[in-house]
Amino acid sequence: MTVGIRELKNNLSEYVRKAQRGKRIAVTSHGRVVAELVPPRRQQAKKPLSQWQRLVAKGAVHPAVEDGDPFEGEAQEALVPPGSSQEWLDWSREDK
Repeated sequence: MTVGIRELKNNLSEYVRKAQRGKRIAVTSHGRVVAELVPPRRQQAKKPLSQWQRLVAKGAVHPAVEDGDPFEGEAQEALVPPGSSQEWLDWSREDK
């Protein structure tokens, strides 16, 4: 179903009721569809988000790009030379 902006404005309540009953209404301006009035989604009981989902939603963490266990298979190369972490820990504890 399509309706022009002027017709929609003049009979808004009628078209909102139609959408509420499940009709999808395309709104046109000068013969071109510019918007759609759609029925509301069915409300489902929402489960609370997990801590992980909240962090992803905030953008604080990002999900992995690839599936699988990064530690499976061949051993990964260390990103720092052997002993560097221990040296840093020793150095950082001396200041305390």
